[in-house]
This record gives sequence, structure tokens and C-alpha cells, in this order.
Amino acid sequence: MQRLTAESVTLGYDRRVIAENLSVDIPDNSFTVIVGPNACGKSTLLRALSRMLKPAQGRVLLDGQVIHLLPAKKVARTLGLLPQSSIAPDGITVADLVARGRYPHQGLLRQWSPEDERIVEESMAATGVGELAERYVDELSGGQRQRVWIAMALAQQTPLLLLDEPTTFLDIQHQLEVLDLCAELHETQGRTLVAVLHDLNQAARYATHLIALRDGQVVAEGPPADVVTADLVERVFGVKSQVIDDPESGTPLVVPAARRRSATAVS
Repeated sequence: MQRLTAESVTLGYDRRVIAENLSVDIPDNSFTVIVGPNACGKSTLLRALSRMLKPAQGRVLLDGQVIHLLPAKKVARTLGLLPQSSIAPDGITVADLVARGRYPHQGLLRQWSPEDERIVEESMAATGVGELAERYVDELSGGQRQRVWIAMALAQQTPLLLLDEPTTFLDIQHQLEVLDLCAELHETQGRTLVAVLHDLNQAARYATHLIALRDGQVVAEGPPADVVTADLVERVFGVKSQVIDDPESGTPLVVPAARRRSATAVS
């Protein structure tokens, strides 16, 4: 039994249906990446998997139980979420924001402890933001802020971590830093990660399991080497391409077909 699954879910907002009768299994201990064209249901699916969106039909299961019937704190101790747009409160320091990741573990009989302090420090160290602990979050660069949010999610100490477009608005250097960090968390800590990414080549390089969506349905899923083909890229994204081996990683690399130049331009 997989820890996180969606069974025949219908997802949407108000009366607008985004996905119907959609089922996915997130492999345990995988770095699963969801890809597809705009408005295909990627972020909607992630919201459903994280309990932020209740399916109109079907169900999402966490450890075999319907996720919407579980207490919120219990879910938060098992599943962490980095949403697409994260806004920090004004005047909050990095250390204070990361410490909020420990809130699901607090209660009337369990207050802040040396263990919480240790986990916060380790989470900041793992994401390379320890030296920024006393800085205000709104003073940081985009890449630094994204690392701080990931540190907060790490501080939750959840075996499952969901990330909705974690590289959006970041330059290429910071995109790779964030994805390298995610891959390291998966490889060294055995966490199950699920991310929505726009860049198919980045998805193919970092994912251990790929889910390709179009129009709210799974078109293909599996290891990137099996999923990313020229036929798949055309069916899902409408782009003619060649798929070659990435000379750095050996993973599939999509090379779009060149634009045809007009006879006038050639002459």
C-alpha cells in the first residue's frame, strides 16, 4: 500500500471541473514530478493530495485513510507542503519562520523543547540558511527565501513533502540549487517528494518517477527514461522534438524542432 494515493477523484473550483475520474499512486521513497501544459490540473492535483482541495468525487488516501477525515495536525505531522505562493508575515526572521514548522508537534502537554531547537537548527543547516537566522525574510533574495520555506517544511519532520512549482520566478542558478537540495533530501533522508515543475528537462533530470498530465488525465507515468519520448512530448505539449541523452546526466533531454525559416529569410 502506497502512503499517498488519489482514487477516481473529480477536482475543480466552483462549477469548473479540472480533472475527472483521476487516479494516481505516489511511489514511496520517490522523487515524483508532475508535468504537463498550463491548466492541465498539475497544481490542482497537488492541492488535492495535500488536503487543501476536497474532491467532488473520489477520495485521497494518506496511509490508507481518507485524508479529509484525519485531524489537521495529524496530517501536518505526516505531510508537508510548500505552496506555489508563500508569503511570510511582516518583520519575521528566518529562524522564527523555520520554527513555525514545529507547530504541528506542539500541544497543551508539549511545548517548545530542546529537540525542537535542534531540529530547527538542523533544518536551516541542511538548506544552507543557518547564517541567515537573524535576517528578516523580506530582505532575502528569491532563492534564499525559497530555501527558508523549504527549511520550514523540513522542520515539520514529515516523511512526505509536496512542492508546488518550487522554482517559479527563480533564475537558473537558484532553480538548480533548489532542485539539487530536493534531490539530496530524497537521496540522503529517504523522504518522498512530490513536485510540480514546468521545465520538462529539469523534471527528467531530477525525478525518479514522472507523471505526465493533459486535460486532467494521466497520459503516461514511470521512470523518466521510459516516459519522455518524442511522441509523448508531442501528445502532451504539442511540440515536435528530438529526445537525446543529456551529456551531463544521461537523462532524457528534449530538443524542440527548429522553427522553419521562410525562403525570403534564407535568401
